[in-house]
Amino acid sequence: MKKTLLAAALLAGFAGAASAQSSVTMYGVLDGGLRYNKVSLSNGSGVSNFGLAYGQQSGNRWGLKGVEDIGGGNRVTFMLETGFDLGNSTLQQGGRIFGRAAWLGLENKSWGLVRIGRQTNYASQYVTGPVDPGSLAVPTSMGKAFGVGNTDRLSNAIMYQTPNMSGFQAGVGYSFATANTAFYTAAAGGGTSGTGYNFATSNNTRQLTLGAKYANGPIYVAASYDKIYGQESKGANASISSWNLSGSYNFKVVKLAAAYGQTRDGVILGSGAGGSGASIAGNPIGSGELVFAPAVGTNSYLLGATIPVNPVSKVWLSWTMLSPNSYMKDAYNAQNQSAYNLGYSYNFTKRTNLYAMFAYINNVATIDTAKSTLFTVGMRHMF
Repeated sequence: MKKTLLAAALLAGFAGAASAQSSVTMYGVLDGGLRYNKVSLSNGSGVSNFGLAYGQQSGNRWGLKGVEDIGGGNRVTFMLETGFDLGNSTLQQGGRIFGRAAWLGLENKSWGLVRIGRQTNYASQYVTGPVDPGSLAVPTSMGKAFGVGNTDRLSNAIMYQTPNMSGFQAGVGYSFATANTAFYTAAAGGGTSGTGYNFATSNNTRQLTLGAKYANGPIYVAASYDKIYGQESKGANASISSWNLSGSYNFKVVKLAAAYGQTRDGVILGSGAGGSGASIAGNPIGSGELVFAPAVGTNSYLLGATIPVNPVSKVWLSWTMLSPNSYMKDAYNAQNQSAYNLGYSYNFTKRTNLYAMFAYINNVATIDTAKSTLFTVGMRHMF
C-alpha cells in the first residue's frame, strides 16, 4: 500500500512538472458599440453615417499562444491570432485565418529571442504601441499619422530581439515578402504588386525593420527605422524609408507623450489604409498599403496625455499632424492633416470597460478642406 501511495505521489509530481514547463493559452478581445462619422468638403459635398461599429478601441480577435521549456534555459514559443468582424463574423486582414499574427519562436533570457512568421514591425512594437495615449484606439490612433507604426504586419519575416538589459532592448527583422499590396507611380515603374512569394525574393515587396527602446520607471523612449524595397519588376530601386522617435514620462497625475517621424519616397498606410497620401498618384485612398513614389515625403508629429481620473477610469487626449513635403504641396495641393482626439475609459473590471471617443480631423488624407468629425461609444471585453 505504501509503495502504491509513493508511486502515485511521484506520478502527480511529474505531471505537475510537465504542466509547468508547457502551456497553451486561448485569449481574445470583443469590442463593439455605436459610431457617428461625418466627412465633408468646402464645396458642400460629403457623407455622414451612424450605426453599429466594431473594434473601435481594440480590434476584435481571438488567439492561441504557447510555450514549452526544452531545457538549457531555452523555450519554444508560438502565437496564432485571428482578426474578425464582430458584426458579421467575417475574417479581417484580407481573409487570412491568422491574419493578425502567426509565428514560431525560440527564446532564452541570456541571448534574447528569434521568431519566424507573420508579425508586426518594430515601429509598431516600440514606437507607437507603448506611447499612443489612445492605446491604439482605432479612430484616433497615433498610427493615422505614423503610418509605418500603424500595426504594420509583415509576412515571411524573421526577427531577433535582445534580452532586457537594465531596461534597454533592441531588435532587427527582415521580411522576404511582406504580403502588403502596393501601388507604384509612373516614376517608379507603374502598376500594382501582388502578394505572392514562391521564393522569388527580388520580385516581392521586402522590408527591413530596426528598433530600440529604453524603459525605466516613469521613463520610456524608443526609436525605429524601416526600409521597404519594391518589386524589381515594378520599379528599379523603388524603396520607402521611415524613421521615428517617441517617448513618454509618467508623472502619476498625468502621463505625457511625444513623437516625431519622417517618411521619404512614398507613403506607408499600415493596417489602417486611408490614413494619408494614397491620393497623391490620383488613386482612391485605400488602393494599397504602400505607395512607392519618388520625391514624396511626410513628417509626423504627436503630443498627448493620459490622465487617470480615479483607479478605474482615465481620460486621454492627443494631437497628431501629418505634414506633406513641399513636392506634395506643389504637385498635389496637399495640406497638413491635423487630428484632435479625446477619449474616456471606465473599467467595470480588469477585463471589461466602457469607452467614448471623439475626433476632429482637418485636411483628411492631406486633401485640402476635407474634414472629418467622429464620435463613438462602446464596450470592450478581454478574455
